[in-house]
Amino acid sequence: MASATTLSHATPGASEGGSPAALPPAAQGFFGFTRAQGIALLVMIGALIVCPFFLYPQFLMKLLCFALFACAFNLLIGYVGLLSFGHAAYFGMGSYVAAHAAKVWGLTPELSILLGGVAGAAFGLVFGWIAIRRAGIYFAMITLALAQMVYFFCLQAPFTHGEDGIQSIPRGMLFGVIDLRADMTMYWFVAALFLVGFLLIHRIIHSPFGQVLTAIRENEPRATSLGYRTDDYKLVAFVLSAGIAGIAGGAKAITVGIATLTDVHWSMSGEVVLMTLLGGLGTLFGPVIGAGAVVSMQTYLAPFGAWVTIIQGVIFVLCVLAFRAGIVGEIARLLRVKL
Repeated sequence: MASATTLSHATPGASEGGSPAALPPAAQGFFGFTRAQGIALLVMIGALIVCPFFLYPQFLMKLLCFALFACAFNLLIGYVGLLSFGHAAYFGMGSYVAAHAAKVWGLTPELSILLGGVAGAAFGLVFGWIAIRRAGIYFAMITLALAQMVYFFCLQAPFTHGEDGIQSIPRGMLFGVIDLRADMTMYWFVAALFLVGFLLIHRIIHSPFGQVLTAIRENEPRATSLGYRTDDYKLVAFVLSAGIAGIAGGAKAITVGIATLTDVHWSMSGEVVLMTLLGGLGTLFGPVIGAGAVVSMQTYLAPFGAWVTIIQGVIFVLCVLAFRAGIVGEIARLLRVKL
């Protein structure tokens, strides 16, 4: 089997500096971050520390859950080139399973969220195995159809409580020791969870496995000719993306104390696509900025009622026209750095 290094020289993305492997050693810093990415990471960590003293922790926790969800989705579309219209299935099932585990089984929050991630990965394994055999619009439509099956399952399944959802989910005791009922305590847990998930995705992208994914995105026939079983790589990436989405859904359910059909509805899949495109497709920090923009609009434009959707649409159209590569993508292009 060909090595990842050989493959990186054989793909357009790597030869043009599209992957970290093509960068000179001096351009790569700690943990595979470039200098620009390292600065951006420090700014993001600083924001995580400072923001809860100026903004509502509940708002920030919701934002971080959706940011992790968007990062998971970006792993699939931005670095593998697979557009899924059904990622709400994994986010929603993670939410329901974590909620059920915490409320009915009485598990601690970290175990409940972990089970949510396992549920998302399990559904991703089955759905990915079915959908990965197709590409392009056919792949997208299959994922949407499968996600709709999950939605109707959640509508009828007894443990989800139908349209009422699972309510009054206890936050519990982290590791059986730390009480998460206080918003600030819960915020630090969610912030740490988001940061771990963000760094995990970064590590995946910049590993030899991630370089193969990038090669598949750039030129799948060439990757196949070099001996890589591309369907297997795409399936593993699909499962990883679904699992992280399930963790994000579980964290959201524990944070807000409710899991509903909204979490698994097709519109949730549309929202994560919007977040990723708005922030910057295939960028590391783009989904975080995109999630922040969308969640902020939903929160602070809520007094406008039904007009929120129209306002969001107008803002999205303007951003697409002004920032063709997304907000972070355009900033990176102007500064000539990789973000």
